[in-house]
Amino acid sequence: MIVSPVAIVDPSTEPRLDSARHPSPRLLADIGGTNARFALETGPGRIDAIEVLPCAAHATLADALRTYLALPAVAAAGAVRHAAIAIANPIVGDCVRMTNHHWEFSIEALRRECGFDELAVVNDFYALAMALPHLASGDKRQVGGGVPVAGKPIGLLGAGTGLGVSGLVPAENTAKPGWTALRSEGGHVTFSPANETEVAILQFAWREFEHVSAERFLSGSGLELIYRALAHHRGVALDALDAPEITRRGLAGSCPLCAEVIEVFCGMLGTIAGNLAVTLGAQGGVYIGGGIVPRLGERFAASCFRARFEQKGRFSGYLAQVPTYVITAEYPAFVGVSAILADRPGV
Repeated sequence: MIVSPVAIVDPSTEPRLDSARHPSPRLLADIGGTNARFALETGPGRIDAIEVLPCAAHATLADALRTYLALPAVAAAGAVRHAAIAIANPIVGDCVRMTNHHWEFSIEALRRECGFDELAVVNDFYALAMALPHLASGDKRQVGGGVPVAGKPIGLLGAGTGLGVSGLVPAENTAKPGWTALRSEGGHVTFSPANETEVAILQFAWREFEHVSAERFLSGSGLELIYRALAHHRGVALDALDAPEITRRGLAGSCPLCAEVIEVFCGMLGTIAGNLAVTLGAQGGVYIGGGIVPRLGERFAASCFRARFEQKGRFSGYLAQVPTYVITAEYPAFVGVSAILADRPGV
């Protein structure tokens, strides 16, 4: 079912009139390992016809695109000539092979197949980083203290099917003030435990993986890995639970082991977020995106996340001043891919 239109307005500019329209609709897409989200931008800041398609239901990205473009409400909007896709994968050259899904494609071949004049394909967290300056106050929720310092770097990470990492650094020595988004694959840094429980979890993970990255734990499959590791470490019976069920039981308080999984996950994320903050000097704040944390709601705010974020010894005072935010906007990546497409010459 197509979601109702969403008006997205850049707060740093004058309000745009809804009557302003592009010569032809622009396709915006946010492709994760689980879901493919599509929308049309019919005018500056005007997002319509949002549709979420399961990746597993389509053999290729081109199939999913054709399905979306054939929807009556989409087809009625007119021919799409310009498109921008954010995808959960590094983009190096023309060939894209997804890390957490089987889709692979040539960007140029996809452009020709779909009949686009222009097709931009970027990493999903690069696109999300581009959206950060345009988020309204209602699109984010602060966790813990700290105050952002204007013009300083901003960190971004988020757990979903995988662990995405990016950030923004101020663009210096340019005629036009702005930001440079980072093309990062920081989710694949080597995981470092911060306490004895995490040492035991890591030792368990080594049985399955030669290299244990942060993403191995800070993802949907990571919740399941933590659950198995904790059950082994605690010597308790193991049920066959997937990530949604672990989260549901943990939030409901019906399973102490699942509740501990959530707490361990939040602590690990706090450490990785703190690492990102000191690495970038992210005094502009650190933002948490992805699909998992927003679903935790107040449980995340009450967790050890913020304490672990600040737990950096001599730099604890430094990190106490850095604010952390959960992105609550439903489709923030669309704002980023729209900005990327708008910067293309002739679009």
